[in-house]
Amino acid sequence: MAKVTPYKDSNSSKKEQVTKMFDTISGEYDNLNRVISFGIDIKWRNKVVAIVKATNPKNVLDIATGTGDLAISLAETNAEKIIGLDISPGMLNVGKEKIKAKNLDAKIDMIIGDSENLPFDDNTFDAITVAFGVRNFETLEKGLADILRVLKPNGTFVILETSVPTKFPFKQGYAFHSKVILPTVGKLFSKDKTAYTYLSDSANVFPYGEALNNILRKVGFIDVTDMPQTFGVATIYKASK
Repeated sequence: MAKVTPYKDSNSSKKEQVTKMFDTISGEYDNLNRVISFGIDIKWRNKVVAIVKATNPKNVLDIATGTGDLAISLAETNAEKIIGLDISPGMLNVGKEKIKAKNLDAKIDMIIGDSENLPFDDNTFDAITVAFGVRNFETLEKGLADILRVLKPNGTFVILETSVPTKFPFKQGYAFHSKVILPTVGKLFSKDKTAYTYLSDSANVFPYGEALNNILRKVGFIDVTDMPQTFGVATIYKASK
């Protein structure tokens, strides 16, 4: 997998660059995300929530939680505690305000943390989710291995991530959207002119489908399955320990 970073002329690590990028765009992220995805991302997140809800988890970890959309939706699962973890203080601050407005402070904790060095004991969580975050990991396998570590045996791990359609005309439509529309919208409306180019480029080089399934199996996950969404522009992955 080719390494793609937000700022090509920077000597900082990918982790540092991703933190800076999301801090910069945190205030605009939710609104632009709805526009760019045409709101379909809400439907995908609801499917992730349904998968987790079916397992009746007591505690859930949402990694790369961003502004907390998935963590807030996971409140529907009746879990006793949900932790949203992210490396961007800016994104977390936006999320905390949303959680406060919904009176979910007692149920959802938002904390700063590194997905590749999770601040939790082994076998802590019944369910772990990552929505549109694994492609931002500095080292994918290291991050996945630490997720496996803190997941309880028989726990559920769910990833929602972009993927690339393979069939005509969806493949061509996706290419136009990711190479033209996404960067253009970002340049017109974002404070960070390169952020949405990075988000597009990182999606195009990230392994998806059976390629990501095999990485999950290599790390040690079992019962790995993938479920393409909306003609393959996104994929939900489910795995266990």
